[in-house]
Amino acid sequence: MHPPLSSIASLRQMLSEVRGGALSLSAFSGAARAQEALLHALPARYREVWLDLLDRLESSALFSEESCSFSQTDLFDSLALWLDKAEQQLHTHV
Repeated sequence: MHPPLSSIASLRQMLSEVRGGALSLSAFSGAARAQEALLHALPARYREVWLDLLDRLESSALFSEESCSFSQTDLFDSLALWLDKAEQQLHTHV
């Protein structure tokens, strides 16, 4: 499998685990930020959006309950959508 595509598969698995409580938010965030090969394989705007989503997700951890401006569920959904779009981008440019 193309390395950036395998990174996407790995991030999808970790996202599923953090949603289910099997992986800590900090472990997911650290691994997600370490995906340099994936981020370099995509246009710059993907990096900006990915890092912004991670910043917001980390900020959401400061709240014990869902807040209208820091909904973890919405952020998880946005991360999943980003992974879908990144995968499509990689498939069109591989």
